[in-house]
Amino acid sequence: MATIKDVALKADVSVTTVSHVVNDTRHVSAKVRERVELAIRELGYVPNAMARSLKSNTTSTLGMLIPNSSNPYFAEIVRIVEDRCFGAGYTLVLCNTDDEPHRQSVYLKVLAERRIDGLIVVSTGAGTADDDSLAKQLHGLRVPTVLVDREIDDPACDLVETAHMQGGLLAVRHLLSLGHKRIACIGGPAGVMPSEQRIEGWRMALAETGATPDIANASALLWRGGFTSQGGYEAMHAILRTERKPSAVFVCNDLMAIGALRAAHESGVRVPDELSIVGFDDIELSAYTSPPLTTVAQPKERIGALAVDMLLERVGGKRRDARKVVLQPELRVRASTARHASFREPAAPLATETPATQTRKSRTP
Repeated sequence: MATIKDVALKADVSVTTVSHVVNDTRHVSAKVRERVELAIRELGYVPNAMARSLKSNTTSTLGMLIPNSSNPYFAEIVRIVEDRCFGAGYTLVLCNTDDEPHRQSVYLKVLAERRIDGLIVVSTGAGTADDDSLAKQLHGLRVPTVLVDREIDDPACDLVETAHMQGGLLAVRHLLSLGHKRIACIGGPAGVMPSEQRIEGWRMALAETGATPDIANASALLWRGGFTSQGGYEAMHAILRTERKPSAVFVCNDLMAIGALRAAHESGVRVPDELSIVGFDDIELSAYTSPPLTTVAQPKERIGALAVDMLLERVGGKRRDARKVVLQPELRVRASTARHASFREPAAPLATETPATQTRKSRTP
């Protein structure tokens, strides 16, 4: 591999001159610059990014931790973040923690060694103790950090997330409006805050209808699916084996909902004729399931763009105080939900006579 000395020798200039051309740190005549650039191209010389970063104290590199690279939701967020970073002249280093706190800790050390300028983190959300450990590590990194999707108790970090509880409310209110009363919920792993907030939205929506036996025993309608297709598949099979089956299910992410759709199909349960299903996230695949999935859409474009923009504000010294942004979700109604068989539209109000009508009638011979 060619070195800066090789370039200097071929261009018949000093190493310092090559450095000035590469880093654009001092004026170099057009003729000399042309010779240096020609030598760089012919030798295939690649500047040492680490050496350059030691001089400038920046690397133009950002890090990102995600908990599950096989989840399309995170993959879609990463794509948006990477595009935004590239457009701003930054390289993104991506690490998949696989929802393991130990792996998350190791990757944070690796990113620290690479002297990243800033960090975007979707934490494992494994529990309070792990969140505390993460907060300590992030504080030790001393680089600007933006948390996405999963909040931890660290006042120094920026945060971009969706109003998860509001999303749960939207989903279940939609099912209630269709006449469904017994509505089950398939949640994610216990202790993961977005899942717990979505479940809370489910509970709140049920409570809005008044005290009924189903609401009083809502915990019997709550199942866990681990945020995976297999988890949703297994949870739906368990639900369909119960004596009192629900007429609708709110599933706390689209991957689990896809597994739930398959379980319903295998059990001979027609969706939405016999069972309505609502997911959460609005991943691209949700529009192509059979039937297409009604789901709560997270504003992924805004989440990814805001995460990068907020991070670069801190990297560039334009802002010091931490900022928290909570975005509102939207309901995407597709073909996996329908009216309950017993649902009846409210009766239209009886027509009433206006004073003008009564006047016309009184004048009729």
